[in-house]
Amino acid sequence: MTKITKSEFGKLENGATVYAFTLSDGFSFARILTLGGILQSLVVPDKDGTPTDVVLGYDTVEEYLENEGYLGALIGRFGNRIDEGKLEIDGKTYALYLNDRGNHLHGGKEGFDKKLWDAEILAGEKGDEQLVLRYVSEDGEEHFPGTLVTQVVYGFSGGVLTIDYLAVADKKTAINLTNHAYFNLDGDGGAESVSKHYLKIDAETITPTDKTMIPRRGFKKVEGTPFDFREFKTIGAGNARIEEDSDMINGDGFDHCFVFPKDRDEEKPVCVAYSEKSGVEMKVYTDQPAVQLYTANGLSAIGKDGKKYGRFGAFCLETQAIPNNVNVPEYAEVASSIYEAGTPYFHSVRYQFGIKKE
Repeated sequence: MTKITKSEFGKLENGATVYAFTLSDGFSFARILTLGGILQSLVVPDKDGTPTDVVLGYDTVEEYLENEGYLGALIGRFGNRIDEGKLEIDGKTYALYLNDRGNHLHGGKEGFDKKLWDAEILAGEKGDEQLVLRYVSEDGEEHFPGTLVTQVVYGFSGGVLTIDYLAVADKKTAINLTNHAYFNLDGDGGAESVSKHYLKIDAETITPTDKTMIPRRGFKKVEGTPFDFREFKTIGAGNARIEEDSDMINGDGFDHCFVFPKDRDEEKPVCVAYSEKSGVEMKVYTDQPAVQLYTANGLSAIGKDGKKYGRFGAFCLETQAIPNNVNVPEYAEVASSIYEAGTPYFHSVRYQFGIKKE
């Protein structure tokens, strides 16, 4: 049965306390911070039973405030990119903050990853305790219209991390939330590349991008490209082909949105990753139409326990709606991120950890 313990993680410059909540099921645990709703640690046993922290992170509040890579953070109001920060709703254009090559990325200058969330521990249906985080984004914050009330519920039981998002605004607005966890299933904290990790993604297409990583139109078949993960292959096998694909060149590796088939079985995982070294396997289930695969192409930092995090030292699988769908009608047809006032946004994802069967 999952129990949650609360401890002080640090303080902000204004004196506000950042708390850490540890969700333990007796064998494994996940630690969540009230700062940015950050997944700071996720410890599961490897094939030898050794506790293994499979996510990258930092040891202090100060390091998270300089968290340029968004390690482990909740992302909002809009995960991923919006072309030139242009958001048009009912004929009115909102100029969003530009923080990535002339585009809007991950909520802007101070997105949800930098906010201090309210926290509450609740008992779940089976008695397992869950962590409920809440944040109210005021009308005009980062230039988005409407006051947005957001709730994120973290659960952890039997080696399964669940994240359930609920948000609703009082004006028509854009909503696309996600979590930016960096995974390394060897628990090396990024010291060793994830190039030898195996990955499978249930996607026949990606959204092609320009040099600023903005998808503007169309879908690109993965067949015959480095993006074909329909069957297991190593992440390194794809990244080794950077120079032969324009989209790989633009991203300097994987930083692309994979779109799932419309008729997929939501009871089956959309992504599966595993490491032969540790034996740890991760399955991803979601109700979202797409996932962003990012292989830490630009990561360079000193993380937990002084470990050096570098290029290809981890991978992210960010479930979400297609980036820039607010400006591309064919992407909005897959799933629109524009929500009417009072219409709730839902998003559910679970990461299931275990040992890869031979």
